Amino acid sequence: MQYEEILKLVKGVSEAGLTNFEYTEGNIRIVMSCPEHKGPAPAPVVSVQEGDMHMEIPAPQPAPVQPEAAAAQAAPAADDQSGNIVKCPLVGTFYEAPSEDAPAFVKVGDTVKKGQTLGIVEAMKLMNEIESEFDGVVKEIYVQNEESVEYGQPLFRIG
Repeated sequence: MQYEEILKLVKGVSEAGLTNFEYTEGNIRIVMSCPEHKGPAPAPVVSVQEGDMHMEIPAPQPAPVQPEAAAAQAAPAADDQSGNIVKCPLVGTFYEAPSEDAPAFVKVGDTVKKGQTLGIVEAMKLMNEIESEFDGVVKEIYVQNEESVEYGQPLFRIG
């Protein structure tokens, strides 16, 4: 099962309001649980087991939106904030280059084409290329090399 499929499964189980869920396919076993308790809801935990390897990770949660932050996102600032946002498709670590000694895939001011690699997000020892969804010029890079990133987090602005 691919990482993206696991994320879809976690999202579906969370949206359904289930407190426990278990899935087995071949030698892969996924167990999700969110203990019931009063007060703020705890973050669900996903347990993934493949053969002898076992890992527990917190399920991705959407960040709460503050009213001021929502207004700031809805109204573009006076300086040029136009363009398309490339968001992170998964939780992991962002890398701007294919290796430490290699140049960055892109920098501010570079012209990019749809499908061009902008960076890499490492998740569970898998390197996932982040490709541009748009043609245009890189206007802004929102993350630093080796920074932890979240699902849905803005990574680039392409104008």
